Amino acid sequence: MTESDHAVPTASPRSRGEVVGLSVLLAVGSLLAGLVLGWALFGRGGFPLDGSAEAGFARDMQTHHGQAVQMSLLVAERTEDPAIRTFANDIATSQQQQAGQMFAWLQLWGLTPTGSQAPMAWMGSDHHGATSASGDAVPMPGMASEADLARLTAARGVEADRIFLTLMIAHHRGGVEMADAVLARSDRKEVVTLARAMKSAQTSEITAMQEMLAARA
Repeated sequence: MTESDHAVPTASPRSRGEVVGLSVLLAVGSLLAGLVLGWALFGRGGFPLDGSAEAGFARDMQTHHGQAVQMSLLVAERTEDPAIRTFANDIATSQQQQAGQMFAWLQLWGLTPTGSQAPMAWMGSDHHGATSASGDAVPMPGMASEADLARLTAARGVEADRIFLTLMIAHHRGGVEMADAVLARSDRKEVVTLARAMKSAQTSEITAMQEMLAARA
């Protein structure tokens, strides 16, 4: 038996080329699949799409914050209590700033301020309609109705304080519900960071407002 009889067969250059070629094709296929999945979930540049939870949250929470600012400015003009005025102005300032952040997100993501879906559609089956503090139907959790806003507008002094605190407690609870909903649906850093900050601040403010309301009963 010759030495050549014991030699281990080696792949021909053609066989090695076929293996390398197949590996490259598999790698490219995996990359393309990842890109397609990323496009489906987040769109061009990895940004959220029009119908995403992130976009819906940014749009709807701007509307939600807008009403909080409106109610805060109303009571600031009608209260006789410096503590209520300071508290309301703080809410107005912080929520205007947060609304600005969310508006900027939509611009960065290449999305319009109003989307193709109905308000709160991004929450899906978790959103079964909402009612105001007085029981009226409203489009988002915790929102005050037109009748609620009319009562606040007409009130003065301690009466305005009580109406404001009652409405804003409900409003903040709705805001926390929306923050929880997007936290369950998104892992996008800026969205998660802001939603957590909203939840923390509004939960703390709910406690403060409950104490203020009890002191004015």
